[in-house]
Amino acid sequence: MAFARFCTEAYVRPNRHNMDNLYMHLTNYAINKYAEGYQDGDENEEGEGHKRSLGAILQILKGEGVDVD
Repeated sequence: MAFARFCTEAYVRPNRHNMDNLYMHLTNYAINKYAEGYQDGDENEEGEGHKRSLGAILQILKGEGVDVD
């Protein structure tokens, strides 16, 4: 099964003020699971959580008008 992981904080281009913010720059579960607001998405809950199935991602893209086929 394929899945996607997302950072728990919105990405901002690295600079000297945010370079040490691992929650922004890494999608590693071992790090992000400790972030405030982390949601471990259940594989059956399409489109929720910071770890999502490929099917959930394709549904989101399809909803945005992207040709996923």
